[in-house]
Amino acid sequence: MTPYSKKEEIQAVLEARHQNVFAFLGAHDVGDGRQVVRMFQPYAASVAVHCQGERIEAEKTHPDGFFEAVTPRGLYEVEVTPHEGESTRLSDPYSFGLLLGEQDMYFFREGTHQRLWEVLGARLKTISGVSGCQFAVWAPNAQRVSVVGDWNRWDGRVHVMRNRIEAGIWEIFIPGLKELTHYKFELVDKHGHLRMKSDPYAVFSQHGTQTASLAFDLERYRWSDGEWMQNRTKRDLYHSPMSIYEVHLGSWKRKTDEGSRWLSYRELADDLIPYAQGLGFTHLEIMGIAEHPFDGSWGYQVTGYFAPTSRFGNPDEFREFVDRCHQAGLGVILDWVPGHFPKDDHGLAKFDGTALYEHEDPRLGEHQDWGTLIFNYGRHEVKNFLISNALYWLEQFHIDGLRVDAVASMLYLDYSRNPGEWVPNHLGGRENLEAIAFMRELNSVCYQKHPGTTIIAEESTAWPGVSKPVNSGGLGFGFKWNMGWMNDSLRYMAHEPVHRKYHHGEATFSMIYAFDENFILVLSHDEVVHGKGSLINKMPGDRWQKFANLRMFLAWMWTHPGKKLLFMGCEFGQWNEWKHDASLDWHLFLGEEHSGLQRLVKDINHLYTKRPALHAKDHEAGGFWWLDANDADNSIFAFARSSPDGDKVYVLVNATPVTRHGYRVGVSDPGSYRELLNSDAVNYAGSGVSAGAGFQAQHVSWQGQPWSIVVDLPPLGTLVLGR
Repeated sequence: MTPYSKKEEIQAVLEARHQNVFAFLGAHDVGDGRQVVRMFQPYAASVAVHCQGERIEAEKTHPDGFFEAVTPRGLYEVEVTPHEGESTRLSDPYSFGLLLGEQDMYFFREGTHQRLWEVLGARLKTISGVSGCQFAVWAPNAQRVSVVGDWNRWDGRVHVMRNRIEAGIWEIFIPGLKELTHYKFELVDKHGHLRMKSDPYAVFSQHGTQTASLAFDLERYRWSDGEWMQNRTKRDLYHSPMSIYEVHLGSWKRKTDEGSRWLSYRELADDLIPYAQGLGFTHLEIMGIAEHPFDGSWGYQVTGYFAPTSRFGNPDEFREFVDRCHQAGLGVILDWVPGHFPKDDHGLAKFDGTALYEHEDPRLGEHQDWGTLIFNYGRHEVKNFLISNALYWLEQFHIDGLRVDAVASMLYLDYSRNPGEWVPNHLGGRENLEAIAFMRELNSVCYQKHPGTTIIAEESTAWPGVSKPVNSGGLGFGFKWNMGWMNDSLRYMAHEPVHRKYHHGEATFSMIYAFDENFILVLSHDEVVHGKGSLINKMPGDRWQKFANLRMFLAWMWTHPGKKLLFMGCEFGQWNEWKHDASLDWHLFLGEEHSGLQRLVKDINHLYTKRPALHAKDHEAGGFWWLDANDADNSIFAFARSSPDGDKVYVLVNATPVTRHGYRVGVSDPGSYRELLNSDAVNYAGSGVSAGAGFQAQHVSWQGQPWSIVVDLPPLGTLVLGR
């Protein structure tokens, strides 16, 4: 042992309990132009130090792998010779100074750092000409944090990190590590328990039962969607068509001849993009893409918020998927889950032995229904984690929108709780004031940094102003899912046609509040799973009537005010409920009704996109008026849509299987009218009852309009007329 090292400190290093390893390991001046270099290499047969052209053999001063060498003062490298294998020569991790800047830590503590993915996690970089990987993790209550991986045999004694106590961040730079290095953080938590944690800021991770994080270079990919991104900043989503195809990537289509494996991101780009584009959808909404261990969570129990799941490829391959969507004219929306996270040991739960990301009190910090934990939105660093994550997807992956999952569960402290199982806010109310402040800041920051994107709320209550601007007292979301329309409409459609006249109001009620929010009409995955049955099986009647009802319903939906969302498989009438672990039933295209339904979806998408009357005033009362909302006896609904440029369409819905001959409908202008879409057309496998080849308006006032035309209404059909 040299006279420069204390036995007690060496023993503390060997046992990974030294309180300041950077003050002991590495090079330290001993005077006379010399330095002592201390190294812990438990798997080395020998160690040498290269400094100023000299090679100095290190002395093994403890049999468990502690080495020391006295060298000339200056930069040095460490040569390690293992008992088996080749020697390596690298810079010493303990020779590097502070890594994170004071400004980064200040903004992190304040909760306003907008680029945390560049600071925390694993970042491949070069420091003073030395390439390697910088690691940083927030664990303020841990007694010790080490980074472990294949390179150090997952031994937490080898690379203990520096504690930046001013922010509770631990950091280290390890030279020589390459891309795809597997790693985790080993922590001794506040209570002295050993924990192995995945990196909360990892950009690439294993999936399933394997939970290591992987280093990945985010700087390599070169985008080819410049035109899309430039136009996005000027895009007016509220007055433009938005028709969303909701997709679960793991079950949209599978390679059945290869063990029913998933398609890769690249294979999905080859198949899914032209499919959705060909059907006329404007956006894809991707379910649960952030890394998650359990397939059955559908991606809604996230452990890797910054990592697109590795089930289908690496982060750059997902970027390529988004890039190709944009080149094909498709926007991309991701489902985003800031409402809760799972209790998996390797994840965020009790990260440093304390309720770091969650609340300590289970009445605030636990979702009893889902067995998950709730984020502590009032903690600056947690809020910063989430907002920075949202910005990360919008910037680094060019995502066009985020659909925020389960907003209602965030808004209410008593969500799905009995009396005595929740804690009121400081005003005595049930509103989660910290979550409300978080959502308002999230929306404000995202729209400021990325104009043209949108943040969508899945919110199922009557909370006011969800999609109103923050400066008007709203939550600031761009759009809100219209769960009320969905529930009422599906309930109405489930009635046998002969009984629908008694439930007429279920189908008209949505127009009472249609313009209270910027609504998206949704038929999502939630409606075709867990015993609810497929969309086609929700329709009453025999096979013909089921398809006729669904064609009528979808055409009606596309002409109703509001943007549109349809879950995969509903566009061709899949009979089976959705299964997350199986492909859609593509073989059904052998049936004409299925391909006919798909053609209808294609045509209503194109009509919706082409005619401004069907989208330009989706959120303004002036773009819709009833012609007849009260014909319950015949179960007929008649309404009109218009746009600022004068475009008008007239929509007639006959919700019974009885053809209505000679139906007079009011129109506002003279001239000739034609059938723009008929859900009963033969091309859609309908009965082929046509309204007629063309109609000349008669100067007969009707339904509050100065002119009118006479048409035949097809059975269980939606008819769209225009000039």
